[in-house]
Amino acid sequence: MPSFKIDLQTAVVFVATAPTPKLVNQKTGERAMDRDNPGVALSTVGLLVSDDGEGNLYQVTIPETGLPENLTPGIPVRVTGLKARDWENEFNGQKRHGISFRAIAITTVA
Repeated sequence: MPSFKIDLQTAVVFVATAPTPKLVNQKTGERAMDRDNPGVALSTVGLLVSDDGEGNLYQVTIPETGLPENLTPGIPVRVTGLKARDWENEFNGQKRHGISFRAIAITTVA
């Protein structure tokens, strides 16, 4: 499916929730791995994006190589390469759909 770039040039972005490992299987604890960078695990970070008087919370998947240490809620950050992609699947006869967000990296703002 196609993905779409998200322009954050005028936005203010804060960490809302600290990074957590992205799992493929909750029961076994198997980590999701980056297809573009073999051997690199993925994490999920909650980001609060504020722009034009509106704030939204996004759960963003990021390779661990793109995460600085000690990301905690409230820290202002810059996001590199944020993209949105729609998805759809069927589980137990029920169709589900949504939008997933992915970025290349996050850097803290000094």
